[in-house]
Amino acid sequence: MSETDKTPARISDADMLARFRNSKKRPPCSDTLGMRLEAVDQTNQSLTMSFQVSESFANPTGAIQGGFITAMLDEAMSSCVIIASNVTMTAPTLELKTSYLRPLFPGPARVEARILRMGRSAAFMEADCFDPDGKLVARATATAAPKPFRRIAQ
Repeated sequence: MSETDKTPARISDADMLARFRNSKKRPPCSDTLGMRLEAVDQTNQSLTMSFQVSESFANPTGAIQGGFITAMLDEAMSSCVIIASNVTMTAPTLELKTSYLRPLFPGPARVEARILRMGRSAAFMEADCFDPDGKLVARATATAAPKPFRRIAQ
């Protein structure tokens, strides 16, 4: 970064992926959800995450309760904004809609997220959750308000 340019240099997709995977400041909610960032595509403002979905998230029918699926989708969409901003912004969700298409059961799941449009005051995102067979389980759309990244003191 130069004296006249306050924007950090953009790092490669591989380096961004490594940065997220090796972070010591990972939020506990990511671990609770069993999240792992699998792929980053900064050019297309998209990413892929895998989740190891816990049996403790299941409802009485054995399917994963919808709130946990929505949490996985929200995690992926918010991370998309963080990565697209070169880890300078966070993305508090303003509104979120999830459509559930089929049940998800404990075990592996995949979420693909993308930014549809990102401005200074709003980001519009979309994400899809897939079961281990690649079948679409749920789709979410969300609006977030990008804010400068600041960690809360603990």
